[in-house]
Amino acid sequence: MSAQRPRVVVIDYDMGNRRSVEKALAHVGAETCITRDRQELERADALVLPGVGAFPTGIANLRRFGLDELICERAAAGTPLLGICLGMQLLFDSSVELDQQTPGLGLISGRVCALDAHGARIPHIGWNDVRFERPSELTGELPADGAPFYHVHSYVAHPEHAEDVIGTAVYGERFATIVGRGWTYGTQFHPEKSSRDGLTLLAAFVRLAELARHAELQT
Repeated sequence: MSAQRPRVVVIDYDMGNRRSVEKALAHVGAETCITRDRQELERADALVLPGVGAFPTGIANLRRFGLDELICERAAAGTPLLGICLGMQLLFDSSVELDQQTPGLGLISGRVCALDAHGARIPHIGWNDVRFERPSELTGELPADGAPFYHVHSYVAHPEHAEDVIGTAVYGERFATIVGRGWTYGTQFHPEKSSRDGLTLLAAFVRLAELARHAELQT
């Protein structure tokens, strides 16, 4: 890391596990805060969209605070973005949660549907082994054959394009649990609750933030 730590902002939209994500990012070397202030979000080297709760409420809150367009603008400009749990789901085109079709941010093609657990208990809560389907900046420092991460969810994303799937896990069905398109990423699991391997993944994201900051300084 350089002397000046990369600034990774946790987006505050009144949903979920913001404080635990902030603490984990600080632990792995980021300068971080929780905010919805537009100027703070615009000057961030990277953004994290956390979340626990229902998709319709999450997207409604983003729109209410004017954050949906800002997130899409920053992602289009190449700012690293990480969605966690509900935050990952919100990256997709739509969700059928609560028996309604709700549009999402549309940063990754696909939709969010109920997890087909094949009779197992819902929600899926606990540690689950994740298999890496392709190389990624997020997983390069993790074991090549995969790692366990902590999941809490009832819905899963179905990416339209197979190349957007970085990691999968099985709970009834095999589902996408790490996704990525460009420098926009999502994890269905909670890296901030996933011990050493989760912190390793977050550290990789902080390194992307540092790369983005250096690229910005050189333009």
